[in-house]
Amino acid sequence: MAKAQHSVTKLWQTDTVLNIPESVLHEKDVLYVSLIDGDAWAADGKGGVGTVSIDGKIKNTSWITGLNAPKGMARVGDRLYVADLNEVAVIDIKKGAIDHKIAIPGAAWLNDVTADKKGTVYVTDSKNGTAYKIEGDKATLFLEGIKGINGIKAVADKVYVLGGDAMYLAGNDKKATKFAELEHGGDGLEPIGNGDFLATAWSGYLYYIKADGTKELLLDTHETKNKTADIGYDPKTRIIYVPTFLGKSVVAYKLN
Repeated sequence: MAKAQHSVTKLWQTDTVLNIPESVLHEKDVLYVSLIDGDAWAADGKGGVGTVSIDGKIKNTSWITGLNAPKGMARVGDRLYVADLNEVAVIDIKKGAIDHKIAIPGAAWLNDVTADKKGTVYVTDSKNGTAYKIEGDKATLFLEGIKGINGIKAVADKVYVLGGDAMYLAGNDKKATKFAELEHGGDGLEPIGNGDFLATAWSGYLYYIKADGTKELLLDTHETKNKTADIGYDPKTRIIYVPTFLGKSVVAYKLN
């Protein structure tokens, strides 16, 4: 662990009315929050997506309903792609409704989603250690053999993923090379914009990972109910939005 050069300052925490928030996606003046509201991997129809203002006010806890166990999200134009067990729900943002769903053959525990500048969507499957690429609503295998795969982020022409023990850089041969060690596993992943990253381990750890693969511990909440799931980040304000999962809230921190 590198000597800490960065730190975080807590700005606010929402009311504890968000039912199992797993992922936060920051978009201009709104935070989209995926809400599992049940078992993390159950097809129970309880899940959905809520909205929160960027100053921590709850806007709508039932903006989208009828999902199962929604997790990671990515936006492409006016559509929001949400991982939901073995399919990706595509939400029409303007209508505030599910437009259609993309089945991922063979998938079981879809977890995180990202999109590149071309609009290609990527989604991880934690149970099978795989990731898929979605183009034109058609999914193809992108990556395999990453045990405990979770967070995924497209940055320029590269794709990074978090596994059960490390952060990896995906290659073109369905394999990946290790980028940084993560002894508690990985969950959320966000680029700083300068080659560095923010990464979380679900159990309650937030890291600053430098471009050379060294890391600093920014936050440790593992002994509390407040977990650190799939974070959102605003590079302009340097604000990190942390969904606390069992803590039923979103917490905002300023990156110093």
